[in-house]
Amino acid sequence: MLKFIRSDLAKFTAYKPHPSSDTAAGVPMQLDRLDTNESPDDLPPELKQKLAEIYQQLIETNRYPDGGHQTLKEAIAQYVNQSASLTSSVFTADHISVGNGSDELIRSLLIATCLGGEGSILVANPTFSMYGILAKTLGIPVVTVDRNPDNFEIDLKAAQSAIEQSQNPPIRVVFIVHPNSPTGNCLTAAEISWLKSLGEHILVVIDEAYFEFSQTTLVSEIAQRSNWVILRTFSKAFRLAAMRVGYCIAHPDAIAILEKVRLPYNLPSFSIAAGLIAMENSQLLLQSISQTLDQRNKLIEILSQNPALQITKSDANFIFLRLIANNPNTKTLHQKLKASGTLVREISGGLRITIGTPEENTHTCNRIQAALANLELQQFASK
Repeated sequence: MLKFIRSDLAKFTAYKPHPSSDTAAGVPMQLDRLDTNESPDDLPPELKQKLAEIYQQLIETNRYPDGGHQTLKEAIAQYVNQSASLTSSVFTADHISVGNGSDELIRSLLIATCLGGEGSILVANPTFSMYGILAKTLGIPVVTVDRNPDNFEIDLKAAQSAIEQSQNPPIRVVFIVHPNSPTGNCLTAAEISWLKSLGEHILVVIDEAYFEFSQTTLVSEIAQRSNWVILRTFSKAFRLAAMRVGYCIAHPDAIAILEKVRLPYNLPSFSIAAGLIAMENSQLLLQSISQTLDQRNKLIEILSQNPALQITKSDANFIFLRLIANNPNTKTLHQKLKASGTLVREISGGLRITIGTPEENTHTCNRIQAALANLELQQFASK
């Protein structure tokens, strides 16, 4: 252990990106990559051409990018208003902060609220792992509560008890995904009511990374709640995972604090240009949503017919399935899918499968059915 490094970091495991098609050893070179909730569709060629022209003609690589993001924030504010059927004056650029992916924004929120022993965070597992990972790297305690194993609703009694009992340090931030990852369920009325009941001394962070798929948002609450922040991303429906563009919507006073802790020039010029192209062509890019939802529903319908699988309702661009008791373990199924050419995410006792192209989804169904049938035959033969 290096003597100049914080002692607690030795206990942590670094976040490991999932293998790409050219790094997964022992599997076919061409993989169906359904493990990271990306869009299966690249940007249309005409938009890529526009970006190429911007790079060649307008971006000076010897100059720093726009550090204030004003034009991009104005475009995002307009989109937020339109997507929530609000008047154009409700949210402005003053309500928006832009980050190098949502991860940077999460980290900035942690720095602004909990650093220096002033607070801890609350998460309801299973959920997006980066809240806990980023908090721990900053030395911030993470308090966890469980979800109902059947419908993945938050144990609200346990959550409220944790807030009342955690005093050294107190819980300062509650992180929620809506709909949740990896399980795909939206917040219930009871969960929303509980979040509204939390005092102004607690920051409520609602991650709406999958809003374009769920079409369910709590963004209108920002106008009445200065302690609420909504996170969004360009990495999913807008097909810009490679560009690392995230944003949050919050009261201008909260945004002003985030701007204080944000790194200068945090978003490259090309990423800013890509974000603007996505906002200018949002209707075109979001046309693929309907196919994703249709494919998701078909995948759930087909796989639900297999008695070995339990699949929960999803409001996102992925599904979460678990194996019913007395069937082969999840790890075995995960490995067999990888060997046959499909990458999915093994997490929280199940498999999270991103909705891909129709062809990829057909592969997924066939490979899962074949793997389960093969495992059943192996079990029968061993008896």
